[in-house]
Amino acid sequence: MLAHWHTRSALLALLALTYASAADDKNDASGLPTYRSTVSEVRVTFFATDENNHPVATLTKSDFAVVDNERVVRNFRSFMHTDETSLDVVALVDLSESVAPRCRVAMSDVLQLVAREQSIPDDNISVLSFGGTFGGIHPAILCSSGCRASDSMSRLLAVKSGGTTPLFDALIFGADFISHHRRAGARPVIILFSDGNDTISLHSAREALAAVLDEGALIYSVDMGTSENQTSGSTFLRQVSDATGGRYFSPHFFQQDGAATILNAVLEDLRASYVVTYALPSHQVGFHSLRLLPTHNLDLTFHSRDSYYYEPSGH
Repeated sequence: MLAHWHTRSALLALLALTYASAADDKNDASGLPTYRSTVSEVRVTFFATDENNHPVATLTKSDFAVVDNERVVRNFRSFMHTDETSLDVVALVDLSESVAPRCRVAMSDVLQLVAREQSIPDDNISVLSFGGTFGGIHPAILCSSGCRASDSMSRLLAVKSGGTTPLFDALIFGADFISHHRRAGARPVIILFSDGNDTISLHSAREALAAVLDEGALIYSVDMGTSENQTSGSTFLRQVSDATGGRYFSPHFFQQDGAATILNAVLEDLRASYVVTYALPSHQVGFHSLRLLPTHNLDLTFHSRDSYYYEPSGH
């Protein structure tokens, strides 16, 4: 059923405004693929965090309501806990000139991600890069299905930073990589190390997010910027993480906490995830915005995709 639903983010318009230089005619919604469906049920996977940003593993269906196109839904067809521990993890690392002073720290974090979590098979971990000297202006595969091997580790240690930043193209490259390498039953997760700035992509921010959403991937973005103040780059990273149901980690986190905490957060979130289904509240063709809101404990924050696209068969 889920494959019949085409998810798109309501933030796409905001992304187009944030990156107006990349918007042009590529942001026209008519250029997006259309999916048709006869299903009448919406299925949403989500997790919740408390006031301390810790996942909540004891939710009940009375703890939240769904707001679908501003219609409040409390009558759910099903609600269940789902322990999603089978992951396809893609580390996508910015090696461009704008983050060059911090690339060594990022690669150290990536090496820790690859080496430390033995519960994720080696075949389920890949490392891609963009910027730098390895692939030139094109995103590149640093290792796949064997990143823990000594030659792969040596290749990761040898990467050099520099050059332009094709961030949007890299996200599309990552989504395409997932589509060709994903394993049945595994949830794709992109851990994005970047400052969120793009300087040269052929594609727009809108197209990049659409590609990731098509693959159902979560984005956990690690901000490699230098400022704790909101920048256009950090805004983009936060938006793509929120839109896919992942999380955003600030520059302070990148400088202080490191890779172990990132992967712990991913695993804890997915181990505390839930699935809720409900009847389609409106057969209005087009985008449906989607929010989950607390009903009792207002300190809860819900993480899920924030829209889907509906078009019935025959249109």
